[in-house]
Amino acid sequence: MNGFEQATLFDGLSDTGTQAPLAERMRPRTLDEFIGQKHILGEGRLLRRAIQADRLQSSIFWGPPGCGKTTLASIIANMTGSAFEKLNAVTSGVADVRKVIKDAEERRRYGRATYLLLDECHRWSKSQSDSILPAIESGLIRFIGSTTENPMVSMTPAIVSRCRVFEFQPLTTQDVVGAMENALRDPQRGFGNENIRVEDGALRYIAQVAGGDVRAALGALELAVLTTAETDEGKLITLAVAQESVQKPMLKLDESLYYDMLSAFCKSLRGSDPDAALLWFSRLIYAGVDPKLIVRRIIVHASEDVGLADPTAMLQAHAAANALEFVGMPEARIPIAQAIIAVAMAEKSNSVVEALAAAERDAQAGQFTAVPQHLRDQSYSTAHSQTPGYLFPHDYPGHFVRQTYMPAGYERRVYYRPTEQGHEAKLKARHERRYGAAKHEK
Repeated sequence: MNGFEQATLFDGLSDTGTQAPLAERMRPRTLDEFIGQKHILGEGRLLRRAIQADRLQSSIFWGPPGCGKTTLASIIANMTGSAFEKLNAVTSGVADVRKVIKDAEERRRYGRATYLLLDECHRWSKSQSDSILPAIESGLIRFIGSTTENPMVSMTPAIVSRCRVFEFQPLTTQDVVGAMENALRDPQRGFGNENIRVEDGALRYIAQVAGGDVRAALGALELAVLTTAETDEGKLITLAVAQESVQKPMLKLDESLYYDMLSAFCKSLRGSDPDAALLWFSRLIYAGVDPKLIVRRIIVHASEDVGLADPTAMLQAHAAANALEFVGMPEARIPIAQAIIAVAMAEKSNSVVEALAAAERDAQAGQFTAVPQHLRDQSYSTAHSQTPGYLFPHDYPGHFVRQTYMPAGYERRVYYRPTEQGHEAKLKARHERRYGAAKHEK
């Protein structure tokens, strides 16, 4: 090393691949080394059998980052006697696809199949997808798409309908810890030749923060090892070092995940679980979702799932909306959380939704009759008593009088059926006193 050269963290590593990041060096090469996904790759499972028999047909691997989608494709490439092409949907175009197809046609003359791995396949346009569709249909290309987004939403239906979708699950904390332990033991690809000790809890902390992403965890472990000073007793990776080495996870919120999390939030409100609702709310906010979108859902659910069982839920929801408008974030998180808890804990009734749906069905049927004479507009009249046949409720005891407000043919229709939940029980009793219990029998 001359006077102008500087030492780096990677000095001393050979040129035979050891300069690659630890996550790349430790990438599993066989199904036995593969970590996780037992639900699709366990002994006897369809995907494992298809790979072992070299009979895997066009497929889509869908799952979160770092769970093994690309790794499994590499294993397939190593295990199969077929040719293996790889493209990235961001950088490849129709011309690249045509070249792959041309090469595949040449190989088929000699009885050799061709796999095409397409990373980030959800990024392909319709024209790009259409360019390879005939090759997939004919079996010329065995397509393997890798995506972090729901293919049912993000990909063209023509491609999805011709592929089998395999959903990958996030790796468990123990899976990720195991991957780091393997890296510490492996003398060829990992740190097995170094004297490295790890403080209790350090690996588990990295695994938990990595959130199932083994690539992120191995990157953090590598950074911890390479930046820790060596003593006579080797290197000690403490919990403090682990905490510094692993980056706080960033939640990539694609359209599919956004709707899934929002659905979980809404169902938590409906299911009266304030803890789950607060967690989904926090995750949505952490991912950068506009809080107005969440508050709108709170307002809707205050009617849709609570309704008249607890009318104050709507007041809480609107108070949260006002706080967001007037105070702004991050302070508005607190009144929003209050509204979330209020709606989740309130007595539940969906009678408002059912009443509206029933009325809408009749309205949309289109079998309209004339407005009854006594209900028609009498704006030319100055006194309500002059409206023919109309009984003015405020002229009667209790400010109520029974009369027909329905058009002809709808007199026996019942849309709103109050429940016995919370405040609505009082409304039900009042309504029955006025119209009789029979009106609410289904």
